Amino acid sequence: MKFVFYTHSLVSDWNHGNAHFLRGVMRDLIRRGHEAVALEPANSWSRENLLRDRGTEAVEAFHRTFPELRSLTYGREFDHEMAIADADVVIVHEWTDPAVIAQLGKVRRQGGEFTLIFHDTHHRAVSAKEDIASLDLQDYDLVLAFGETLRQRYLRAGWGRNVFTWHEAADDVLFKPSPEVDKEGDLIWIGNWGDDERSGEIISFLVEPSRRLQLKTAVRGVRYPPHALEALKKANIDYGGWIANALVPRAFAQHRVTIHIPRRPYVEALPGIPTIRVFEALACGIPLISAPWDDVEQLFRPGKDFLFAKDGNDMARLLRDVLSDPSLSAELAASGLEAIRARHTCHHRVDELLAMLAQVGATPVSEVAL
Repeated sequence: MKFVFYTHSLVSDWNHGNAHFLRGVMRDLIRRGHEAVALEPANSWSRENLLRDRGTEAVEAFHRTFPELRSLTYGREFDHEMAIADADVVIVHEWTDPAVIAQLGKVRRQGGEFTLIFHDTHHRAVSAKEDIASLDLQDYDLVLAFGETLRQRYLRAGWGRNVFTWHEAADDVLFKPSPEVDKEGDLIWIGNWGDDERSGEIISFLVEPSRRLQLKTAVRGVRYPPHALEALKKANIDYGGWIANALVPRAFAQHRVTIHIPRRPYVEALPGIPTIRVFEALACGIPLISAPWDDVEQLFRPGKDFLFAKDGNDMARLLRDVLSDPSLSAELAASGLEAIRARHTCHHRVDELLAMLAQVGATPVSEVAL
């Protein structure tokens, strides 16, 4: 089958976590013998920021790292109907221009012989409901929501039909343990500042515990304002800016523990949805300690796959425990890795996608086992 993915960007992962998941899904589809291509706007916010931050070398590095992945850019005069004419499945991310979302629905309504899917991996359904409510989804065959609570929002609001839960996951071909890499630091956090959605939490769960324990800590991510950079500097935390997602496994391997700090909208309004970094970190076999979030879907085994810290003081205590107890560290790493390999890889998610397509009659059931 041919899959076409409308995405904000496949090439750029600058403050764009969906690119991580999409790359893994596309690579798995290709390994199974399917065709997969991405379409992204030429002026996407993430791509433009990546070029401004790191130049064309970052784009060239993407193509060297993922030679099998193909992404085409489009502008205002792009012929979308021609681009999807031979597609079997078209998956449209929620950051796509609303006019393009509507146009693709019209093509489907007028006889397009493909399955049209809308994919939501953000919190706008609760933080900017009018944006999602205004989208024309009536001609979409499926809606994929990256958490059960988000799926329920769509069902209650009547946005789309055949709404399924489709969590993100780790590309375990890329994200895997690297025991041959020497440890260079204690703690690493890879995350963006992000619209003040977790600024206080970053200080209390990362900066202060690191300062109190005098850890050798590294932070990678973007959009840190001057006062945040100053706070990192005062705590002797090394800030390295953007990091290509393909380099993250090595960065994890160079450190002894990592943390997860969820954004407030997910904690308060969309429980059960961790960011993709949780899946990726556990896939790399690094011990993880998380700030609070409610794992209502029982994706993991808290206390075994990772540890929960209820506040900054608890985070400092747990960091000290993990860093001082090799057996605890090894047990957490092994359990987290086991959970990913058992349930949360992009291969699992492609299995789920093909099963959903079979359920609505869009693909033979035999495809699911490929």
